[in-house]
Amino acid sequence: MLVALVANLVIAVAKAAGGLLAASPALLSEAAHSVADSLNEVFLLAALRRSRRPADRRHPFGYGKERFFWSLLAAVGIFVMGGCFSFFQGVEALRNGAEEKFSGYVAGLIVLGVAFLAEGTSLLRALYQVRRQGGSGAGLRDPALRTIVAEDGTAVLGVTLAMAGMALHMVTGDVVWEASASLAIGALLVYVAYRLGRDARDQLIGEAADPESSSRIRAVLEAQPEIDSVEALFTMKMGLDSIMVAARVDLMPGLDSERVEEVAVRIKRSIASTVAETDQIFLDVTDRPAAEARESPAATGERGGA
Repeated sequence: MLVALVANLVIAVAKAAGGLLAASPALLSEAAHSVADSLNEVFLLAALRRSRRPADRRHPFGYGKERFFWSLLAAVGIFVMGGCFSFFQGVEALRNGAEEKFSGYVAGLIVLGVAFLAEGTSLLRALYQVRRQGGSGAGLRDPALRTIVAEDGTAVLGVTLAMAGMALHMVTGDVVWEASASLAIGALLVYVAYRLGRDARDQLIGEAADPESSSRIRAVLEAQPEIDSVEALFTMKMGLDSIMVAARVDLMPGLDSERVEEVAVRIKRSIASTVAETDQIFLDVTDRPAAEARESPAATGERGGA
């Protein structure tokens, strides 16, 4: 990630210098894009470092959700620094035009070509990392890696749009092409920011484990001979590799307290061995007569009066 940060900073400086010299709105939009990416790399480095802290008294479930918080800040950075500035450049170019010399076009296209190679290499490296972690399904569970893939993919597409807009402006002499490229880059960045922000929001407010993991946990519970029924099952992602499980189960009647404790311990071990991410497991175990007593009209009336 440090390599990606340094690369983004170098590319941002090159794009900004080329954009100012060529007075190119598309190139300046791409410069803002690279600055936003650089800031986001800083956020993600903070996410990786802070989310690995062990649990303590104030945070007994650990700091895994810090990854999602910093990913949310990264999404805001993409929206504000990248998307909004690109829209501004596009609108200004349509209103006031842009005077560019042939040498400016050439310099700008060279800068964008180098940026395309650098961003493309970074994207291939990120996709290779996804593949090493088990493909798109498993690899993109990591919000940091997901953000890097999104950044690199949009960077390649953004550079392509800027090159097309600048080339058409050079050929036709009409600034609308380059302004349109800036607006398209802005729209692309806003969309990516929305998707990343929505994912981070879902995980921050308590997103459930994926359906496959939840189904496997339920199957483990239902396979236990001492469990009569699974009344409720709740899961929540606490971090990249951390899932909290809370289940309310009715046990077969006739189990003594020692047997209930043994069953609870065995069930927790079975769940942890089936879904390795489940490091926090809570069971509310009752036998059927006790459950029926709680659901009787008398018991309901007592709860209502409390």
